[in-house]
Amino acid sequence: MGLWQSLLGRSTPRPARLDALFAVPTAALTLESTLGLHATGTASLCLRAASGPAFDRTRADILALLDADPRMPAVQVSHDRFGFTWFTLARPEAATGELCADLHVAHLLLEEQGFATGLLCSVVAFDDGSGHPLGLVYLYKQGTFYPFSPTGPQTRDTLREVQVAQAVAGDLPVEDDRQRWLALWGAPGL
Repeated sequence: MGLWQSLLGRSTPRPARLDALFAVPTAALTLESTLGLHATGTASLCLRAASGPAFDRTRADILALLDADPRMPAVQVSHDRFGFTWFTLARPEAATGELCADLHVAHLLLEEQGFATGLLCSVVAFDDGSGHPLGLVYLYKQGTFYPFSPTGPQTRDTLREVQVAQAVAGDLPVEDDRQRWLALWGAPGL
């Protein structure tokens, strides 16, 4: 950052490391073999609420691209109680690589159309077979992952989250700062 930019309080954002999403299928295998967690085939992408013609066109482009295969469930767009926009994708459970590729494409389309500053995170959903969900959360601006394990409307299993983070540390860039391990209450797919 140059002197002039620092005086004005401006900073250049770090470029996102979207290729980290392609490591999720390997982490999914690790989670399955070590902790008995299976990918559910659901993932979601969260961004700050956006509106207007440019966002409407971008949303239509994402839906057209990701809904091109009529055998796959349609991409859902929703808004949570905090005003964030969620794109939710569903694919066969064994297609974690395809799911992550779809997330990557959606991120790129939003970036190209000027919505990069609003991108917050993506969540790939896992389950242990007993209905206990877990999300691997990709922090867009950090390029890192953390686990989120909700156990109720406002409770989470932090011990399980630490176990998952340790299990996938060799596969994914895990977020070191636990203050960034935010609770995503009501995230689609969890």
